[in-house]
Amino acid sequence: MNFDKNARYNASHEWARKDGAEIVTGISDHAQHALGDIVFVELPAVGKTLKKGEAYGVVESVKAASDMYMPMSGTITAVNPALEGDPALVNREPYAGGWMIKYKPSNPAEFDGLLSADAYEAEAGKE
Repeated sequence: MNFDKNARYNASHEWARKDGAEIVTGISDHAQHALGDIVFVELPAVGKTLKKGEAYGVVESVKAASDMYMPMSGTITAVNPALEGDPALVNREPYAGGWMIKYKPSNPAEFDGLLSADAYEAEAGKE
């Protein structure tokens, strides 16, 4: 499994990485391995405001459909248009081309409450 050392993680397997004043989020390498081949991604509308822990979308694989949850509260500023035509980007590049959303955090301090890469790796290893 790969981990982005610059990202923070939710126990529900989403990652969050600072990108200037915004946060970029997707699902972890661990999550995409568990799901298998990703065949569809449903993402929110730009401008939608969500609270930490709320579902922001759905990822469907050959095995299952799973909700994805906001690591932090914020307003969606962008969704990854490449995923519409190539959802398997999530499998190939979960921390790069397979990102899901960008958002402006409403409470930037929530970032510090997320798991570090090392703490997430320890948690994911227990599954």
